[in-house]
Amino acid sequence: MLSESDLIKIRRHLHQIPELALQETETHQFLLETVKAMDQEFLEIRNPDELPTSMMVLVHGFDPQRTIGYRTDIDALPVEEQTGLPYSSQHPGVMHACGHDIHMTVALGVLSYFSEHQPKDNLLFFFQPAEESESGGKQSYELGLFHGRWCPDEFYGLHDNPDLPAGAIGCRMGTLFAGTTEVNIDLTGKGGHAAYPQDANDTIVAAAMLISQVQTVISRSIDPIQSGVVTLGKIDGGTIRNVIAGHTRIEGTIRGLTQKMIETIDQRLKDICEGIGRSYNMTVNLELNQGGYWPVENNSELTKRFISYMKSTPSVNFIETEPAMTGEDFGFLLAKFPGTMFWLGVDDDSQLHSATLKPKEEAIQRGVDAITGFLEYRMTE
Repeated sequence: MLSESDLIKIRRHLHQIPELALQETETHQFLLETVKAMDQEFLEIRNPDELPTSMMVLVHGFDPQRTIGYRTDIDALPVEEQTGLPYSSQHPGVMHACGHDIHMTVALGVLSYFSEHQPKDNLLFFFQPAEESESGGKQSYELGLFHGRWCPDEFYGLHDNPDLPAGAIGCRMGTLFAGTTEVNIDLTGKGGHAAYPQDANDTIVAAAMLISQVQTVISRSIDPIQSGVVTLGKIDGGTIRNVIAGHTRIEGTIRGLTQKMIETIDQRLKDICEGIGRSYNMTVNLELNQGGYWPVENNSELTKRFISYMKSTPSVNFIETEPAMTGEDFGFLLAKFPGTMFWLGVDDDSQLHSATLKPKEEAIQRGVDAITGFLEYRMTE
């Protein structure tokens, strides 16, 4: 079984070899070698051709009543590391700035334990590529990776959290992460000379009105007790001060705590864009791309059990958390399989996706212990 020092060495190696979505070949090879070095008596390893950098490991139970899934993401971000650590990224411009190296290490620690202590139920460990982009969770589902004995009855996964004490477990009933939708709006009218506005069709004026109207979506179309965000963060239109712009592009993002809320916001955007097009006699093309980044909505029954276990275990520092407006593609999988996502505290002043993120490594063993204990408890029910 992997010791705490083994886990820290593994984490530091993974931290040095970060790779972007669907390019995680070196990471995949290291994970495969690490798993193959474990006791293989109860293990079955699968490397799906459909998603080559993914890996699935099935731990065969001695009296399986269910298959419990555990997912970890393995990709990194296009961030130039600025931590100054001796084990900093060796790949220029790429860093585990979201802590997926911590995620993988915890998963390997839990898997290592069950490779030597056969579980009652089957355990499925899914090492998933492309969480940060390319919707790896959605791809894995749509490519048919979860079938037969590889299909979990329930799914669990964690995300590190620098705002929580190292090793603390955070969770909540309901939504943990918001869902996200990318917004692209193209307004196409008729350009012309600034001195002859009657002969043109100004897309910048129309874009300004559209942006103003979008600000009412959250304040007037969403229950104020709930939470949602529409941010239009980029606008590009015009070439010079005395030319009326015939094309303007707006880019933004939607965040919502439930899929229903996101669909409501999407529809209001469609209505506004259609109205602006008619009012200003121009074409307004709205593109909404949610991909696989659905809200992470925790299953009520399973999450109640999870929280109850963590609260009643003296060695676990459990903290009930508020929902976060960040996105996570595990939400897509939780829409297909009941399950729970939770936080693992890593206590750092820097935030996720920061070039200076330095998670505290004492969180790793504490996370392994808490998750191992919960899975053993779950298999007694």
